[in-house]
Amino acid sequence: MKAVIVDDEAPARMVLREYLAAHGDITIAAECANGFEAVKAVAEHRPDLLFLDVQMPKLDGFEVLDLLAGALDRTAVIFATAYDEFALRAFEVHAVDYLLKPYGAERLGDALARARARLGREGPAAPPRQLADEARHARALERILVRDGAQVHVIPIEQIDYVEAQDDYVAFHAAGRTHLKEQTLAELEQALDATRFVRIHRSYIVNVERIARVELYAKDSRVAILRDGSRLPVSRAGYQRLNALL
Repeated sequence: MKAVIVDDEAPARMVLREYLAAHGDITIAAECANGFEAVKAVAEHRPDLLFLDVQMPKLDGFEVLDLLAGALDRTAVIFATAYDEFALRAFEVHAVDYLLKPYGAERLGDALARARARLGREGPAAPPRQLADEARHARALERILVRDGAQVHVIPIEQIDYVEAQDDYVAFHAAGRTHLKEQTLAELEQALDATRFVRIHRSYIVNVERIARVELYAKDSRVAILRDGSRLPVSRAGYQRLNALL
């Protein structure tokens, strides 16, 4: 099995590397010190195993999974963290296992046994997007990450004006720019802070702080006019949700 190790601490990577040396069926394809390196390495090597730290500078482990959505169809993710709150969350979202630092060789062996069982008997591991999205039920998004070739755009959530569904993608309109990301509007709606963002139409989610006014457009039809002049349709159900929030 090919493995990729992602941890910003060099001693942690060294310990894991030494433990894995005792398992002849595992080859380390890459070691990464941050989330950006991880995204590149995983896309290149398509590992069977991904050892993933949670708290790292620039991108945390869940954000790495978010960026890898669609890149992997068979990868067992094992979280490695010094914080049990993240480890428990990982366990709850059906990660193969979590390793709470400091862990020993025997504990790693248990995690590898679970990974082998998952890969060999139960089919593909849970997709990275599923892991990331389910994990975020407990916390609202603070920023959006969008891949654009080799670049990753980081969009603070407060900069988003509105989000528009476009087939299998969503378009984030923020700070005068538009960023496309492969995701459904329903998935995104569940992850956003419901006190700041509301779905006003089957194709639109809006940042309520950007709304200047709502006007009656025709009988039972309304339009939301944003501070920058953008005009968004408001469905009857969307108007009810907007009224409830405001």
